[in-house]
Amino acid sequence: MPLIVIDAGHGGGNPGASFRGRQEKDDTLALALAVGEILEGNGISVYYTRTEDVYESPVQKALEGNAVNGDYFLSLHRNAGPYPGQFTGVESLVYSRYGRAGRLAEQINGRLEQVGFANLGVHERSSLAVLRRTEMPAVLVEVGFINTQEDNRLFDERFGDIAQAIADGVLATLADEKTQAAGREKREESQEPI
Repeated sequence: MPLIVIDAGHGGGNPGASFRGRQEKDDTLALALAVGEILEGNGISVYYTRTEDVYESPVQKALEGNAVNGDYFLSLHRNAGPYPGQFTGVESLVYSRYGRAGRLAEQINGRLEQVGFANLGVHERSSLAVLRRTEMPAVLVEVGFINTQEDNRLFDERFGDIAQAIADGVLATLADEKTQAAGREKREESQEPI
């Protein structure tokens, strides 16, 4: 059974981005728990880096994911622009766009776009500890801009759809990998000498 490590960004004394009393750490925790519940309901094992308002460094979180041998590491965040309302949309960050992490990021972004977010794409960020220090494919999803009212409205009004979209991106990626593995196995069997 696949194991997905879900990281609610920030926490404790590190609130992340904030806007008019709203804190990133609260949004990410609520979303992480909601996504995890959907995945668990679909038979996927989930490990949470936090389930309450505590802080661990990004390196600690990556090492935790490595210790439990996760198949994917999914870090959930909210973005923030220099000025309120300047930017809108969802983007995903990966160590490298090529390979499994890039495919998962594309799946998630595409589904969040269907919910109503602008799709800002998948970008490489090799300097981020949760992407660089994990031994599994890792994706950091910036789910809208916390200092853009439209993104916050979407986040609040379509929260369940957003959690479902992220979970569906994970499930679709896992299903694709299972299909590809079965295809490889079938080809290898057909090439065995009689």
